[in-house]
Amino acid sequence: MRAISENAYAKINLGLDIIGRRKDGYHLVRMIMQEIGLCDNLRIEETDRPGVFFESDCSVLKPDSSNLAVRAAETVIRLYLPGTGVKIFLEKKIPLASGLAGGSADAAAILNGMNQMFALGLNRGELCRIGLSLGADVPFCICGGTALSEGIGEILTELPPMPDCAILLAVPELSVSTQEIYHLFDVEDRNIHARIDDQLKSLYKGDLPNLAGSMKNVLEDVTGARYPVIGQIRTCMMENGALGARMSGSGPSVFGIFTDEEKARRAEDALRKCLPFVNVCLTAPLNRIH
Repeated sequence: MRAISENAYAKINLGLDIIGRRKDGYHLVRMIMQEIGLCDNLRIEETDRPGVFFESDCSVLKPDSSNLAVRAAETVIRLYLPGTGVKIFLEKKIPLASGLAGGSADAAAILNGMNQMFALGLNRGELCRIGLSLGADVPFCICGGTALSEGIGEILTELPPMPDCAILLAVPELSVSTQEIYHLFDVEDRNIHARIDDQLKSLYKGDLPNLAGSMKNVLEDVTGARYPVIGQIRTCMMENGALGARMSGSGPSVFGIFTDEEKARRAEDALRKCLPFVNVCLTAPLNRIH
């Protein structure tokens, strides 16, 4: 029986702008996405019984189609491998519902892994089309690296890798509804935009200080107004040497960019006293599918 192991890497939003809304309710975005070293670990094994079987060290995750990893495997089987069975083992390290795309990363790892394991020969575009049917962040998680994300997240432009740095993640113990945050953004009609073009120039120049200094997430004012701890975490990171610190996605995770790991570790020590999850990582290994 065939088997494969895959890492599912988290992402952060170096910049997140909302530039419109489609008639179907989906928001049109312009984002700079960065894959980071924090990852879930998955193992996929072929079984002699048809279907998808799921196990995890995270009891919250259900073994059904509400789980993106399961849904991704079911989709591949339905489209390309009827009658096939797989068992998925997921070691969960990315905090749930944190704005770090953990579920999307797991789905992407399943698509990439099953494509390789069963020699399906799907290229990046084909995988991304399947991924988009599962979630707007899945195509980026399939491709990884650093990218400009447009449309509803499905239009990806590969960018130069982010300059070497240390990234500090901090996740407060909050439950944030992505749908609610986007709704509040619409209601308040905020005329605020992220400096995406400035960030693009910084990436092409390899200018880490300007990249970090121009980071902006237009959803942060909405989430931060409801949960002041997000601003407090950012302040702590900046006071401890971060070049810049921002919320990722709709929250509640906050990340800081540091020139070196030693500075990030000092900030980590300051935050670990009061937060359940604090982690220092680097950008993820570059492993694009073409």
